[in-house]
Amino acid sequence: MLDATTRSGGTATASPRATAAELAVAVPPATTVTSAVPTRFADRCTRVLLSPWSRLSLLVVLLAAGGCGVLLFEPQRLLTEGLPPQLGGAAAAAVFTVAYGVCTVAFVPRPLLNLAAGALFGSQLGLGVALTGTVLGAGIAFCLGRALGQDALRPLLRGRWLKAADGQLSRHGFRSMLMVRLFPGVPFWAANYCASVSRMGLLPFLLATGLGSIPNTAAYAVAGARASTPTSPAFLIAMACIALPALAGVVVAWRKRHQLRRL
Repeated sequence: MLDATTRSGGTATASPRATAAELAVAVPPATTVTSAVPTRFADRCTRVLLSPWSRLSLLVVLLAAGGCGVLLFEPQRLLTEGLPPQLGGAAAAAVFTVAYGVCTVAFVPRPLLNLAAGALFGSQLGLGVALTGTVLGAGIAFCLGRALGQDALRPLLRGRWLKAADGQLSRHGFRSMLMVRLFPGVPFWAANYCASVSRMGLLPFLLATGLGSIPNTAAYAVAGARASTPTSPAFLIAMACIALPALAGVVVAWRKRHQLRRL
């Protein structure tokens, strides 16, 4: 057998076995080098796609697409044309509930949808359908905002108003959201996305939304069901129930204006 080195004429030469071993250590397999390149590229693409600003951009695209869809399909036609004739009973209620939730995510005003629910299904069933759609739409918006927008938007909460709203929703989420739903003034979609950016939990948010939306939703559902008789007592009471919370919200905001200025 040959040693690691042999001497020939006073000169050391490497044996074939030692040379092969050194080359095996010095030169990695070609498959390792080539497979590492696409792996690094895939990891980089994944980090970019899952970054906070990429997810926020996806949220903006989804909301813009929803808004364009609303403009194309014009859900306000439900007040004049009603549901398609092939839908009836439970199927019609289920379809309207899902459509209600999706429309609220796409910034359709809830009063319009509540009036449509009352006009199509009557006072009682219309109230149930509208409340279910309200909670469904609020949950969808909250989950979208929490998954796609919170990480990018929370570092931007630097103003006094924004910090105060975030602290109120984070510490007293259920109570704050209940008051927002009871006294109209804050748009439904704005409250949904503000809550999703805060540290408020999903369950308190949904409970406060469901309970706080009952009075206003019921008033609009009754008004929609009695729209054909605008002089009836039920319609007049419903309109009063719509106007009084709005007036109360204005009065509360006026009395708290000094605290708002200090903020």
